[in-house]
Amino acid sequence: MKMKFIFLAVIILIVAAFFIFSGNASSFEVINNFEGKIEMYKSSSCGCCGVYANYLQRNGNSNADIISLESVSGIKKAYNVPSALESCHTTIIGDYFVEGHIPLEAVEKLLTEKPDIAGIAMPGMPEGSPGMLGKKIGDFVIYAVNYDGSYGEFMRI
Repeated sequence: MKMKFIFLAVIILIVAAFFIFSGNASSFEVINNFEGKIEMYKSSSCGCCGVYANYLQRNGNSNADIISLESVSGIKKAYNVPSALESCHTTIIGDYFVEGHIPLEAVEKLLTEKPDIAGIAMPGMPEGSPGMLGKKIGDFVIYAVNYDGSYGEFMRI
């Protein structure tokens, strides 16, 4: 069991190093120049959330605050994230929530278009999404979440 944990930790560190040391300057100008608060709430025990945090800071906004909690359920409840759309971390950008391993293209669209919604969400932990190992299979479906908790498709990537 201990060897599996060490192996998993090494894999997570390698993936994190890849995100930290690869790539060019951000092409997500709206996110990069966002002047409000960006706070990512993640479980203190979740490795993929740490990799997504690096992705967000490296490619999106280096001023994003990463906040580790024992449980992120309180944040999800405070922002009325529908349980069917939950993932392992929640990012608050201005007045919006961004739930899960959402590619920054969707966040850029959200901040550019400024729709009258509570936030966007991509449920679960899809393989190949930012912060997740594996190969992308099919489209990532990102949902727009209304203030009343109803939701519909925002975009596909």
